[in-house]
Amino acid sequence: MTDQPYPGPAGPPAGAPWAPPPGQPPAQTPSQSWAAPRRHSFPHAEPTPYHLMLRTWTYEPWRVVVGVILCVGGFFVVTALVYLVVAGVAAVVEGGNWLDNFMASADMTDVKPATLLGLNLALGSMILVCWFVERVLHNLRPRWLTSVVPKMRWKFFSVCLGLSVVALLAQVLVGSLLPGGDGAGVGGKLNDFTTSTAVTAVVVLLTTPLQAAGEEYLFRGYLLQAVGALSRNRWVAVGVTGTLFALAHGAQNFPLFFDRLAFGLIAAWLVTATGGLEAGIALHVLNNFLAFGLALSFGDLSETLTVSEASWWNIILTITQSAVYAALVLWVARRMGLQTRTRPPAAEPGATASPDLATA
Repeated sequence: MTDQPYPGPAGPPAGAPWAPPPGQPPAQTPSQSWAAPRRHSFPHAEPTPYHLMLRTWTYEPWRVVVGVILCVGGFFVVTALVYLVVAGVAAVVEGGNWLDNFMASADMTDVKPATLLGLNLALGSMILVCWFVERVLHNLRPRWLTSVVPKMRWKFFSVCLGLSVVALLAQVLVGSLLPGGDGAGVGGKLNDFTTSTAVTAVVVLLTTPLQAAGEEYLFRGYLLQAVGALSRNRWVAVGVTGTLFALAHGAQNFPLFFDRLAFGLIAAWLVTATGGLEAGIALHVLNNFLAFGLALSFGDLSETLTVSEASWWNIILTITQSAVYAALVLWVARRMGLQTRTRPPAAEPGATASPDLATA
């Protein structure tokens, strides 16, 4: 005789801890079932490409939808508030009638240094908005918006700045061969160098990188990750964010829309191909430096900021710059052995995953 009260497999020895039968999940105590979910030491269970990085252990679609609403709302509300603050302070500093100074600063027909400063800082504020959404809504450190490493890969960024110069030179060369082409658009009489010109040049040098990075963090950063998380498709994310980027620039004829659309598509594709924002930010910064530099030297800054038309020949220049830059960046990224997916602890040789330790 045995101690077994009924026919069947024998139970565990007396005093041994109870274990569930194979295939049955362990029972939770009341304290366990009501406890908050544990945080993970790494946000992804397996190597993940950039456009899917919001699909973490705790991914929920509603968080992505709310994040998009917050970022798009920030694009209209936060940027407007930042601009109003900068323009308001500048109007007070100028002295005289505050309201007249403020309206003159806000009028794009006469762009002053304070106007450009307000615009650049306003768009640069989108970096903080996207970081806030990433951290608070998705419990991810902001660095996960920069790259899959996750951090800014400064060596790769520096190389991309050099490559953007090469792509620009190719554009200038092709432009000089087109009918009526003047390369980069240099033509006419050199503008007089004034105190306002010098101050504006300083504003361009110091704040244009922030403005370009702000747009990249919004369109190629959070929005690309959001669309990628919802659609799970790389090309949908690239197409949607590229189109939104072009449309966000307002009224424009088709050649100018094509120029901005091509930039948005190429920059988004490079993010998914290289695993980070570095290539897009580098090209964006150089393009804006060139546009503002030419406006200060030979043209008019207000026309540059409010441009709505471009020549049909501009399409050829756009294709030239985009193709040369994309090819060079992809080649360099492969030569550098650039990481293009996240690398969970389990993916490291000889490492083991520990998903229940601390926040990512």
